Amino acid sequence: MKIIENGNFSSWFRILLWAAGITISVASYRLLSGMSMFVGVTVGMIVLATGTYAERANLLRLKPFDNSYKKARDSYKTKDDKQDE
Repeated sequence: MKIIENGNFSSWFRILLWAAGITISVASYRLLSGMSMFVGVTVGMIVLATGTYAERANLLRLKPFDNSYKKARDSYKTKDDKQDE
């Protein structure tokens, strides 16, 4: 059970984030009061937003959790930069 597959969260983890975010928000709203309710709903919305972000990235075939930026950064190095390492 891998969490990250092909540069994005796996499908079961995206669904879990989405469901957990809604559950945390609704439970905080119904069971808590005052500032703790605000914090709970905010945390739930952040978890839900993370799952939604990963799902949209999957639909667009983006890889937000990939390490490909290291290859791009290395391709711009000059000979002097490579000798300093």
